[in-house]
Amino acid sequence: MDIPTQSKTSVSSHFGAIFHYATMGIIITDESGNIVSMNPYALLEFGYTEDELNGQPIETLIPGRFHTQHKKHLKNYLENPKTRLMGSLPGLFARKKNGTEFPVEISLNNYQRGRHHFTMAFIVDISARKNAEAEIVKLNTELEAKVKERTADLEFTTKQLELSKNRLEEALRYQRNLFYNAGVMIMATDKNGIINYFNPEYVACTGYEAAEIVGQQTPMLLHDRTELNERRKELFEKFGVNIKEDFDVLVEKSRRNIHTEEQFTLIRKDLTRFPVLLSITAIRDNAGEITGYMGIAVDISDRKKTEEALLESLKKERELSELKSRFVSMASHEFRTPLSTVLSSAYLIEKYASGEDQGKREKHLQRIVSSVNMLTDILNDFLSVGKIEEGKIQVRLSRFNLRELVVQLTGELKSSLRKHQKIRYRHEGPVEVLMDQSLLKHIIMNLVSNASKFSAEAMPVEILTVCREGQVVLSVKDYGIGISASDQKHLMNRFFRGTNAVNIQGTGLGLHIVAKYAELMNGEVQCHSELDKGSEFIITFQSKSA
Repeated sequence: MDIPTQSKTSVSSHFGAIFHYATMGIIITDESGNIVSMNPYALLEFGYTEDELNGQPIETLIPGRFHTQHKKHLKNYLENPKTRLMGSLPGLFARKKNGTEFPVEISLNNYQRGRHHFTMAFIVDISARKNAEAEIVKLNTELEAKVKERTADLEFTTKQLELSKNRLEEALRYQRNLFYNAGVMIMATDKNGIINYFNPEYVACTGYEAAEIVGQQTPMLLHDRTELNERRKELFEKFGVNIKEDFDVLVEKSRRNIHTEEQFTLIRKDLTRFPVLLSITAIRDNAGEITGYMGIAVDISDRKKTEEALLESLKKERELSELKSRFVSMASHEFRTPLSTVLSSAYLIEKYASGEDQGKREKHLQRIVSSVNMLTDILNDFLSVGKIEEGKIQVRLSRFNLRELVVQLTGELKSSLRKHQKIRYRHEGPVEVLMDQSLLKHIIMNLVSNASKFSAEAMPVEILTVCREGQVVLSVKDYGIGISASDQKHLMNRFFRGTNAVNIQGTGLGLHIVAKYAELMNGEVQCHSELDKGSEFIITFQSKSA
């Protein structure tokens, strides 16, 4: 794509600024792999002078252990030269004059002048990014700190060099290749913000053609106004200046010669958004007056997704750690009573050795069985929660007779009810349903167990099932202690116990499991309750009754 028509002197000046003041290393080699040119940033980065490197093989800047491998790569590249990004390859290192090694990202492209082929390498020191990645991994392992954003250090100096006339055309070709093949978004504006340059990477990332932008628009076309208002407030707090124009907000720091890399949100032509790291430099003439601005932006969408995934992983790990901690606390409390009962009953059974003590032995054996069943229920609750958290619960649908299932369960549950308690069951509508029989059974048993436990002796537990087109409704009602309005908001939370139920045996996991099982079967749980007037739990499943 051609750049807009402008005077050669103006274009050359802009491209010269990019080459000589870019905050990334730029190295040009000939077809033999010997260095023919390096920009000032690269010389400073590697610690060499230009005379020390001119004519030297590119392996001078590569650790010795990579020389053999690099020569093979260079041979292959020269046989099939094309623009490529090597940043995704692991283990890329460069070597400074003093022998220090540092990790790099490298973009390669080539061009031809006459019969000679040249390769341009764009080199970015990613030491800071590698350190940040290591820190994120460390934080993820230790579950302790926030994931830190890492940024690449792209700074631009502001002065321009005068190019002699006999090198103007050659410099123009160099800079045009850099501008169009840099692999990052580059934009240049005049001092009023009108865009003069809009490179192909910007076109690819935003969906705007250069003809729609150059000479007509400002960068504000791509920026979120709300985000800029936040930056306006930050600038006021930092510098005490009230900036009215949005473009001035964007370039205020570069006017003050503050070179930063900040995260912004850019808006594409189709109105979708993506995050970038943006560095803006003020371009000045020999007198120090600002003649325009240059911005380099890097799309960090993939990096943000990675960081969000790490944060989500950290969140889940913390939740799991909390679950384990609360499990230990709850288990130590809930296991103590039944284990004490088992121990004392076993001790007393040993003392009842005569035949007339048989009734006492049976009484304590029943206490042991009851306590073991209680421990089994507690462990089953914990195992169910663990499977739910790990996503190991799968819904297995089958057709069965709902009324027969509930009648069977009421028979099994009679032995676990309190003294003189009874279950009243009623069904309405068709009896055959398509559901997960096992999950539904656990839900009913959990709700009936709670209804019995929180009701007085001789108080009934009522079960109602209703099948109608597209829905199956399950209701379990008791006339017990009830639940306060404030406690009802937290009923489905793990380990939650109502304020009026702290002295009643339980783990606080039953209703959490009920809610999760219901959710797996497209069910919605409702609770209607008043203190001392009982509770009714209604679960509506979206299903087809036959």
